[in-house]
Amino acid sequence: MTEPLLVVGHGTVDERGVAEFHSFLERLKARMTAAGVDASGGFIELSAPAVTESWTELTDKGHRRMAAVPLVLVAAGHGKGDIPAALEREVRRHPGTSFVFGRPLGPHPILLDLLAERIAEQVPREEWADTAVVLVGRGSTDPDANAEVCKVSRLLQETCGFDTVETAFISLASPDVPGGLDRARKLGAKRVVVAPYFLFDGVLPQRVVTQAREWADTAQDIDVRVAGYLGDCDALVDLVVERYHEALHGDIRMNCDTCAYRVLLPGFEDKLGAPQTPHHHPDDPTGHGHAHGHAHGHSIG
Repeated sequence: MTEPLLVVGHGTVDERGVAEFHSFLERLKARMTAAGVDASGGFIELSAPAVTESWTELTDKGHRRMAAVPLVLVAAGHGKGDIPAALEREVRRHPGTSFVFGRPLGPHPILLDLLAERIAEQVPREEWADTAVVLVGRGSTDPDANAEVCKVSRLLQETCGFDTVETAFISLASPDVPGGLDRARKLGAKRVVVAPYFLFDGVLPQRVVTQAREWADTAQDIDVRVAGYLGDCDALVDLVVERYHEALHGDIRMNCDTCAYRVLLPGFEDKLGAPQTPHHHPDDPTGHGHAHGHAHGHSIG
């Protein structure tokens, strides 16, 4: 049997975000079904269905080996530890099963194109040379993950011709949204597009919008606009399918050179070698998991 695609998301308490995940999953399933491949998806916490339900759905169809793609933009704690730990727990619950683990979605040209499309909805491309962008990522306590967002900002600036692209984070890292806007202002920006680097709606993308509008209210001399998040679309399906095939047939290598779980980085000593355990999901039938994995997904499964 062809290995099925298992998409694993983090989860959100926002109903619109959950609905968009399910809409995207149906779009993805239609693509995979046309190719003769089973597909399913679930969350590691906060939202239904739990990943254990999706794993069971696929094993009930006779599958023993899954190709799991983390629906995350950067390899922070969720992609490096939480998701592979949750999958390892399913392997222990279902003896004889296994999985291969794909890479996070970004950075990737498809995501750059989507960001450009969202920004173009706010400012025409012919005006980009006079436009600054503040790209806002989720933020992490993992410096390697935050650096990946900065890489996207630089790629966006060099491929799209914006006046400048500043990086900001909505939580856990600095600068925050007001700080990113302050930087753009000090560089002389008169028009700024705040671009949320998120897949779907949720508490954090909504917070980006709120903070950007609050800052704009105090800066009447600057034209501040907020772009949409990446969203449920065919291009995102293309990227997940690419990561699926890569997991099955490619050479997957997680970046370990600057990972705080593998390398001793000043200020992050507590992360070095820290065990990774799956999140508790309220729909998980056996409560909190006990499985422990190594710090990177490619070492589990």
